Amino acid sequence: MNSEKKKSKKRIEKGEENRIRAYFVRLFGKYDFRNEQQFLFFGKWLLFIVLIVVELFLIWQHIVDFQRNGGWKWLIALLALEGVLTTSEALNLFAVKDEKKRIVFYVIDAFAACGFLFFSTGTSPMLIYMLVLTQFYMSTERLKPSAFMWAVAVPVYIAGCWLQGYFQLHESLNVLEIFRETFGSILALFIHFFVVQIALAFYRQYLRLNDALDELAESKKELEKAYAVVAEVTALEERQRIAKDIHDTAGHSLTTVIMQTESAKRLIEQQPEEAKQKIIAANLQAKHALEELRDSVHLLSGFEASVTLKSALEDILHDSTDGTGIKIRSDIDEIEEISSAKYRFLCNTLKEGISNGLRHGGATAFWFELKRQENTIRFFLSDNGKGLPIETLQTGFGLTTMRDRAKSLGGEISFHSEPEEGFEILLIMPADMEE
Repeated sequence: MNSEKKKSKKRIEKGEENRIRAYFVRLFGKYDFRNEQQFLFFGKWLLFIVLIVVELFLIWQHIVDFQRNGGWKWLIALLALEGVLTTSEALNLFAVKDEKKRIVFYVIDAFAACGFLFFSTGTSPMLIYMLVLTQFYMSTERLKPSAFMWAVAVPVYIAGCWLQGYFQLHESLNVLEIFRETFGSILALFIHFFVVQIALAFYRQYLRLNDALDELAESKKELEKAYAVVAEVTALEERQRIAKDIHDTAGHSLTTVIMQTESAKRLIEQQPEEAKQKIIAANLQAKHALEELRDSVHLLSGFEASVTLKSALEDILHDSTDGTGIKIRSDIDEIEEISSAKYRFLCNTLKEGISNGLRHGGATAFWFELKRQENTIRFFLSDNGKGLPIETLQTGFGLTTMRDRAKSLGGEISFHSEPEEGFEILLIMPADMEE
């Protein structure tokens, strides 16, 4: 039975504890201390409540003495002083907004706080004085006004202590005695000033850091949105570029194949050798067109080529000579660090150069070299075709595309030819730096 009573008592005590905890959670939870205005509002109410508690404690502490000694006048004076201080603090904390008017109330608060020295010599008057000063420290963000207020408040408090001693002892104290009597109070006021200023500085720094973190978080969201838009636009531009490449390069190659085969059909009986040459050129052009389509599909699907540049160029040369009777000699350096755009451009330029040499120059042999020279890449292709006076060269679609693409990649391309001396393509472009 006793055990059940103990358990019941513990449950009741725990319930009371939970209710008290819930009350404080509701009290503090409704204030967002990351908001300076709400923090100051809460601080003002807390100061005002503590002030009321200290004033009630003063009354309770002295009311018996006043009754015993018949000092009803002192009790009335104490109540009047507390009324003045409470009213002044309430107006200063919650009603008055004008700075000049608030200074008047600060003066009233200071003298009223000093007035309590005539009723008590304990810690209560000092606590009230500190509450008044705390209210001022909280109201300004600058250190100089707070320091000035402290510098004024200390002499006022010392003067109050001197007056209190004078009226009680009916004799004037010298400076040394006053300093000795008030040294502890001055030290307490200094420590109070130092602690409050540090606490407020840390809190305001916390607010600035919190605002900076919020701004960073917001900036991060904006950057993520911008990055998503840029990525989408970049992907769209890349798809459009690839689509244009398919239309321009593969479409141009297939058109050339059709023209070459149509020409070969007309020449196959009267000029079989020339017809054979056109068929070979058309076959090679068709292979290149198929490779270009495959490359474009790989790009659209996000597939990155794993073949090195040297291997890719050698494959193009092998496809161009396999079964065609064309001879190609080469000297190719291995270039590991190269962007995908330059990689495709060099491969396409080699294909276009060989196709042009076969179609327009009737070439049967080629010399190709690719060299890394310090910070540049040197591409050179020459053939043994019939050539033409360079001043009569009309750059068609293929050569124009080469020149524009080389310029967009920061390079330069030039063409050289003489009658019966073949055709040369020289491309110089910046190399990608190794990390």
